[in-house]
Amino acid sequence: MTIHSTHPFADAEPDPVRRLRGRLGGAVSLWTAGEGREREGLTVTSLMLAHGEPAHVLGLLDPDSDLADRLVAVGRCVVQLLSWPDRDLAEAFAGTAPAPGGPFRMGEFEQTSWGPRLASVTAWAGCTLVDSREVGWSVEVTCRVDEISVGDEDAPLLHRRGRFLRLD
Repeated sequence: MTIHSTHPFADAEPDPVRRLRGRLGGAVSLWTAGEGREREGLTVTSLMLAHGEPAHVLGLLDPDSDLADRLVAVGRCVVQLLSWPDRDLAEAFAGTAPAPGGPFRMGEFEQTSWGPRLASVTAWAGCTLVDSREVGWSVEVTCRVDEISVGDEDAPLLHRRGRFLRLD
C-alpha cells in the first residue's frame, strides 16, 4: 500500500464553480418540513435573509432531496441555525454521515406549526413557501418569514472549503 499526499477522491479536473462556492463559506442551517413520519430535513449553507415587511429567506436546495419535495407539498418549513455541537447532525442531514434510524433520532425535535425544530437551537424562523424555481443545479426557494426567534448565540457552525469551522 502506498500513502499519497493527495485526496483519494479528488476530481482530476476540479469544477471551478464548486471551488469558488467552497471559498464563500457561510452559516450552516437545517431546513425541516412536515411532521411525524412525513418529516424531512436538509443541511443548507446557500441561503440569505432579505429584510423587509415581511422578511424573506431564500435558499438553494438539492432538487433531488426529500426536503425539496416535502417543502413544496406542505408549503411551510423551519430554518434553524446550527451551532458547533450540531456538526454531526449537520453531516447526517447532509447525507454524508450515517444516521441509524434516521437523522431526526440524533437530536430532540419539537413540532411547530412550520415543521420540526431542533430543541437546542437559539436562532430559528418559521417560514411559508412563496415561490420555487430551478436555478442551475438547484431549486431556489423563497419563503416568507412568519415567526422568528433569536436567543443568545452559541458558537455558530460555519462551513468553508468542505470543513466545519466555528467563531468564538
